[in-house]
Amino acid sequence: MSTTTIPTRRWTRREYDRLVRLGMLREDEPVELIAGRLIVAEPQNEAHARAIELAAETLRVAFGPGWRVRVQLPLALGNNSEPEPDIAVVSGTPRDAGHPRSAALVLEVADWSLRLDRLAKASIYARAGIADYWVVNLVDRVLEVHRDPVAAGRRGWKYGDVRVWVAGARVAPLAAPTASIAVDDLLP
Repeated sequence: MSTTTIPTRRWTRREYDRLVRLGMLREDEPVELIAGRLIVAEPQNEAHARAIELAAETLRVAFGPGWRVRVQLPLALGNNSEPEPDIAVVSGTPRDAGHPRSAALVLEVADWSLRLDRLAKASIYARAGIADYWVVNLVDRVLEVHRDPVAAGRRGWKYGDVRVWVAGARVAPLAAPTASIAVDDLLP
């Protein structure tokens, strides 16, 4: 049996934004541009939605004034990625032009998407220099904290320090080191 590689086309952020402007993709369509690929997001179950709300509320308190907690809004990360993370904590004001090009912290809630969040999304966030990337892992009911972005040769980028925090533990964001966040506050 012979295996054939099917050629695919990579997209840029500019082309992706044009698809939206032309109406070929609706703004509310669950599609993200990840490393040049259009990824369709699955519908959220109740636990996923609740975890996003819990995390947003917890991070607003932890970061306080001067920080925006953006929920499922785009980040402009390089020429070929425009993810819409579950949460991105950014500085600035809502009146700033364009999508933010970085974040102090990005958080994804993962159930079915755990592999995507650990690999492809971690790679683009590391490449963008996002120092603090958290995954609320609903499968194992833990918080995975990814830090220290490093180049991984031909495999792109990764985080050199990945730690798992269990229920009962507390963790501080790098950009808000005096905050102490209970893992329990992030889990539904």
